[in-house]
Amino acid sequence: MNWRWHAPPGAVAAAVLTPISLGLAPIFGKMAIMDGADPFSVAAVRTVIAAGLLWLLFAIFARKYLYIYPAGLLGCIVVGVVNGIGSLFFYSGLGLLDASLVQLLNGTYVVFAVMLARVGGEPVDARTIARVGLALAGIILIAGLGSAPVNWLGVGLMLGCAILFAGTLVLSQYVMYEMPAQTASVYILTVMAVVVLVAWLAAGTPMSSTVASAALWPVLLLGITTAASRLLMFASVQIFGSLRTVIIAILEVGVTLILAYFVLGERLTAAQWVGVALMGGSLLLVRSSDLKPRNLSFTSLIVRDVASVQFQRIAFHRAFGTEEHDNEFGVMAQLTTAEMQMIQRMMGAGDKPVNPFPLPRNTYLDPDELNRLLDSNPPSKE
Repeated sequence: MNWRWHAPPGAVAAAVLTPISLGLAPIFGKMAIMDGADPFSVAAVRTVIAAGLLWLLFAIFARKYLYIYPAGLLGCIVVGVVNGIGSLFFYSGLGLLDASLVQLLNGTYVVFAVMLARVGGEPVDARTIARVGLALAGIILIAGLGSAPVNWLGVGLMLGCAILFAGTLVLSQYVMYEMPAQTASVYILTVMAVVVLVAWLAAGTPMSSTVASAALWPVLLLGITTAASRLLMFASVQIFGSLRTVIIAILEVGVTLILAYFVLGERLTAAQWVGVALMGGSLLLVRSSDLKPRNLSFTSLIVRDVASVQFQRIAFHRAFGTEEHDNEFGVMAQLTTAEMQMIQRMMGAGDKPVNPFPLPRNTYLDPDELNRLLDSNPPSKE
């Protein structure tokens, strides 16, 4: 593993504080649910509080982070929707299971993230199979050998949450490549707030004044830690990449287990601790290269060569456009060659022609179809 001991103090602080803030979420969430709040209400109120705090913070102290470009906004919407649905799964599962069990099951997102990375064409090796086998064995021991009967609906919800969080992790690496972590945090949390609010209005139970008063402080603290965890998590993704995932996956589970033991009085059986050890072994088999995407540009993930196409349009307009096609300030007519090169580098555009309809190497063309094409478009004799 390539440990970055030379990382700046702020990066180290983000890596250390991220698991702490993430590990607090099941504790405060469980406290609010025990006070009578339904899971959808907890998810909705805490996300709205977290998004509102980030908007207020950056509007006052760092307004530059509120700027976002269209492709980046689209990326944040995708990540926010996935993460928002995952949060609904998380708090629904938290209403059915102990906080320690919830966090243990949620820790399997690293295994799912590696599996999602394999979908992109990476070969499945023996280490991956061993990792998945250990994780499954750990899940069976943790979920099936507790002191109380397990709620399998809650287990299913948490595994669904882990899969969606793994998708958030994989997709966020693309988004973090193109924008600051602060900007992504604001807009992803905002999208999450919209998603959970819609779900709450559709299927949630409004909190009575008595429940709202009892659950006020746990939900408020949950909102604060959610804002901090998302900001720190996306900053860590941007700085440390996939290696950070292994650290957080292990430490946030430990934070929740310790707090659940002392604050909520939850206990694990000996067989469940064996399952924890198996899951820990599965996580330790993850390498930083397992979660490294082949192409980090979210723009190119959506549309191939879109930056190059857009830049070629700009260059064509600069070279051949007429005055009536320019804006009222005549910006295009005033651009210098050096400025055009700077725009090209900023957009990440290539300097080669773009094929708008690329054919993959293994494209198969039926012989009859080829003959029809040749008959309709005979080759030139010149």
